[in-house]
Amino acid sequence: MKIGIYFAYWEHEWNTDYYKYVDKIADLGFDVLEISCAGIYDKYVTDDQLYSLRDYARDRGVTLTAGYGPTKDQNFSSENPVVVDHAFKFFEDMLVRLRKLDIHLVGGGLYSYWPIDFSLRLDKEGDWKRAVKNLREISKVAADNDVMLGLEVLNRYEGYVLNTCADALKFVAEVDSPNVGVMLDTFHMNIEEDNIGAAIRLAGDKLVHLHLGEQNRRVPGKGSLPWNEIGQALREIDYHGAAVMEPFVMTGGTIGEEIRVWRDLIDEKTEAKLDKEAKDSLDFVRHVFAG
Repeated sequence: MKIGIYFAYWEHEWNTDYYKYVDKIADLGFDVLEISCAGIYDKYVTDDQLYSLRDYARDRGVTLTAGYGPTKDQNFSSENPVVVDHAFKFFEDMLVRLRKLDIHLVGGGLYSYWPIDFSLRLDKEGDWKRAVKNLREISKVAADNDVMLGLEVLNRYEGYVLNTCADALKFVAEVDSPNVGVMLDTFHMNIEEDNIGAAIRLAGDKLVHLHLGEQNRRVPGKGSLPWNEIGQALREIDYHGAAVMEPFVMTGGTIGEEIRVWRDLIDEKTEAKLDKEAKDSLDFVRHVFAG
């Protein structure tokens, strides 16, 4: 199993210099760097830019994965055909870019949008049906570009379409594409699942991506989640995908606001301190997941 981390742990904005984080996570000993499609969309536009970042990561021995929360006007579950058309255009372009970056997985609430506006009327049944139909179509583009779509299960405060692993399995079965699978996140599972290990076992071979974070979104090993049990469940299903830490510990900027980080969860907001906690957590995760 490859262990990774999301670049946003160190950042306040989604758009950043990914070369810096390729170097950083390689030096810290991680295998995978997860980057944001938002940053790719804004900053890595030309083939030269995409291939240069791809080659740089390869040279450092770093695997790239991508994460994304579609905006409100990129919503595959929308009943507005203009919004759905915009979603198709965005992902048709983005999936080509991911192929050029040698990225084979993008995860997130790809079936809806984020952050959800809960002040609006919600139509879960209708949104579910529309999202299944549209994900079935975009999965063909994903297949053409050798990209897996990891549909992330989100807690009730951040999403309403898929809240549990059982939801995701049902949804993925309805889409019925080899390029669409389940993505779980320990932070969200801690809120919604009766038992985190049982949810991982339920996902089985449909689990294509995993995010790691404590109950308060600190790095693994700094909270109360049952990491030994999580590691045991992953061994039981013979999970070989990436396990990517997605900690958010700092207030400020677009990231702090959208993730709702209203207090600093680290006592010293320096890069050195963030690096140390990331490295310590990497050692911890490798130990408990090895069994």
